Amino acid sequence: MVDVLIGVLALQGDVREHLRALTTCGASAVPVRRPPELDAVDALVVPGGESTVMSKLAITFDLLDPIRKRIAGGMPVYGSCAGMIMLAGTVLDGRADQETFGGMDVTVRRNAFGRQVDSFEENIDLSDITGGPFRAVFIRAPWVEQVGPAVRVMGRVADGPAAGRIVAVRQGNLLATAFHPELTGDIRVHRYFVEMVHNATV
Repeated sequence: MVDVLIGVLALQGDVREHLRALTTCGASAVPVRRPPELDAVDALVVPGGESTVMSKLAITFDLLDPIRKRIAGGMPVYGSCAGMIMLAGTVLDGRADQETFGGMDVTVRRNAFGRQVDSFEENIDLSDITGGPFRAVFIRAPWVEQVGPAVRVMGRVADGPAAGRIVAVRQGNLLATAFHPELTGDIRVHRYFVEMVHNATV
């Protein structure tokens, strides 16, 4: 198997947790804060956090356009929670000046499930990921309201008021979830992404 180096965008959010999950999968993983560090990696994880703050920090650290170019060039990227928002082509309920990396033909609504106090856990069936339902942690989470024809829906909420809402999507080398697998100890989503990275570099 080809050796790959996966970066975790280290501007804000669950950076250490993602690094730990990736290394548990056997991948080499490093934090990314500057363009030269981005240039060195084969793929990128955009963690949860606060998407408007992440947007501003990406501009401050001169990473917004470099990440956009890498995505356009085919670099695999996985975004969790705020990372899903950062990969979206259209964001609802965002700030007027909010920028995203884009790349995915999806419309995402920020904080769709409510405030911090409305955080919850839910079993989600994820297509392509074996081993039974994934216990997903949602914290001020977004959901996907619309997908383009190139986007494959991988998971939806099954029950409750949000039943049917899309919470996991893939488009080519881009993967996004509305939940935080890095907080669960279940590395199946990270393993799936590492396999995506290996397949993209063959």
